[in-house]
Amino acid sequence: MLTGPIRNDIDKLWEKFWTGGITNPLTVIEQISYLMFARMLDMQEETEERKANRTGKAFVRLFPDTKEGQLLRWKNFKNLSGKELHKHLKNEVYPYFSKLGQVADIDQVGEDTPVKAMGHISDYMEDADLEIKNESVLVAALEMVDSLPLNQSDVKGDIYEYLLSKLTTAGINGQFRTPRHIIDAMIEIIDPQPWDTICDPSCGTAGFLARTMEYLNRQHTSPEAIWEDEEGNKHYPGDRLENYREHISDDMFWGFDFDTTMLRVSSMNMMLHGVNGSNVLYQDTLNKSIRENFPQQEENFFDVILANPPFKGSLDESNTNPELLSMVKTKKTELLFVAHILRSLKLGGRAAVIVPDGVLFGSSKAHQQLRQEMIENNQLEGIISLPSGVFKPYAGVSTAILLFTKGGTTERVWFYDLQADGYSLDDKRAPLKGEGSNDLPDAIAKWKAYRQLVESNFDFSQFGDDAQGCANPENAGAYFQDKTQKAFVVDAADIASNKYDLSINRYKEVVYEEEQYEDPRVILGKLMALENEIIADLKELEGML
Repeated sequence: MLTGPIRNDIDKLWEKFWTGGITNPLTVIEQISYLMFARMLDMQEETEERKANRTGKAFVRLFPDTKEGQLLRWKNFKNLSGKELHKHLKNEVYPYFSKLGQVADIDQVGEDTPVKAMGHISDYMEDADLEIKNESVLVAALEMVDSLPLNQSDVKGDIYEYLLSKLTTAGINGQFRTPRHIIDAMIEIIDPQPWDTICDPSCGTAGFLARTMEYLNRQHTSPEAIWEDEEGNKHYPGDRLENYREHISDDMFWGFDFDTTMLRVSSMNMMLHGVNGSNVLYQDTLNKSIRENFPQQEENFFDVILANPPFKGSLDESNTNPELLSMVKTKKTELLFVAHILRSLKLGGRAAVIVPDGVLFGSSKAHQQLRQEMIENNQLEGIISLPSGVFKPYAGVSTAILLFTKGGTTERVWFYDLQADGYSLDDKRAPLKGEGSNDLPDAIAKWKAYRQLVESNFDFSQFGDDAQGCANPENAGAYFQDKTQKAFVVDAADIASNKYDLSINRYKEVVYEEEQYEDPRVILGKLMALENEIIADLKELEGML
């Protein structure tokens, strides 16, 4: 969590951008990202210089050791005047970003040098341009970035998360961002481990990947390493992750997108979460070119996939990966993405994926074919039905979270009817408090209880359809057999007999309470008596005139 002063500084700068003529929130984030990137490069160079002074060993420089090269460093240009600063950034500093991958011969680059893993970021910096025309806004932006505590990885991650949250509050381009609390719930359910290889095939701003890094830090920080800032916010340095640092930095995180703006933002997001070498790459995941560009990652590669794929309708079948079309003959992207995720997971790999409800109950051959594949040749473990307002004000479509593991067969599916996520389900999405305002903690708790039963080889069939004690949550096995509850299980055989329909309303049982009404003649008599009273009052009023 950020301290109040940092949030206030960001809010003031945001307002300056707005008054300076830059009103697209994504552009604001991008421009601040460039400046943060420039400062972080200088910070890394200073770290290498200090290390070289202590060890006496030479290092590969990010910035040439010349007058011109050193002027590219943050500490040497941050005090330039507004006009001179604008010219220097636009003509010298930003163009240099795209050359970072060619700074040194790769053979000279060691495991610990900051040049390593800069190649991907430099690819997306080719189009980096300074769009801040107002010199006072530019100077204010430099001053704010210079004051940020970017030396603290967890704090700088929070800074970027706060910037990305502006996409939602601004109401522009918000479709790029899945609500943070939904991401966190999906990550906690999947429970990624520091040795996993994790992917988001439509990464956008890398929300799933960055939040996974924060989850790992929280889970793998020793109690004595947790520290609080002046406002009582806890920070988790992840000190127990040291044995996995190289894997986390270079091999753990993979994200694909075909929007270079998103790639720039997501690469920066990962850097600010302490992951310099994340594999955030340009690729249309559904395109047949993925087989040439990323043959290893295209099939049987990832341990975990977390995604909220775009539901944009249909695409050009001639450019679609033929391996996906062999699994599900369709042009619908939501079906093809699920097919791709199944392919790219390792055997035993697990996924949490947001899909529109149509995937669950669509009657086309492609819909049924995909659901049959998930039930019969994989383990579809859970479905969390989300309320239709979760993605408002950008979309009102009803969605669900699919939880599945590659391989095996499905014996039963766990359902959860999530009716509230802690926010109002209208366009305002205002935070709510009180009982019944947020089902997410209960959904996570019920999922963990269910998984404990599964892992202990619990026999769900022992209760049958008419289990006693179902209303008692302590009797978890019986509880999940009660289809009137928010969480319940359904046998795969029942799903197969319903054309593999996975909509929760197909299986959820609604208990209707009997209402007792008065006899109609009694009600009519009361109405007539009331009518007579009204007429009498009117006559009395008439007599007063």
